[in-house]
Amino acid sequence: MKITSQEIAQFRSQLADDAQAMEVLDLIEDCEGDLEDAAMTLAIKAGQEPGTTNSEWLDALAKKWRTLLCEQQYRDDLLNGSVAGMMSHLRSIPEFPKILATPVLIYVLKQGVNNFCEPLDFLK
Repeated sequence: MKITSQEIAQFRSQLADDAQAMEVLDLIEDCEGDLEDAAMTLAIKAGQEPGTTNSEWLDALAKKWRTLLCEQQYRDDLLNGSVAGMMSHLRSIPEFPKILATPVLIYVLKQGVNNFCEPLDFLK
């Protein structure tokens, strides 16, 4: 999954006060917008063992946290393009690998929030 330099600039403007997110966005840019490559690099830095296939690993990580990512109050923020609230929420959860918050959120936004959360909508 690639993100454009324009999309990276959008995230920079929303997360300007978040030094860690800025570093992650720099890395994504260094990876020529390849979100999976950047996430793999971050995962290894965080002591995670992502395995061998980039896209499947990022998808699996996002799905692992789908229930949390799709909570209505945060989902509304994401649908409105606001990632700062969800970012601080993810970072408040001890089990969540904080350095991976930025790529996971970008992944969910690129998938489409409603598409990503759809499997949970059937459970309501």
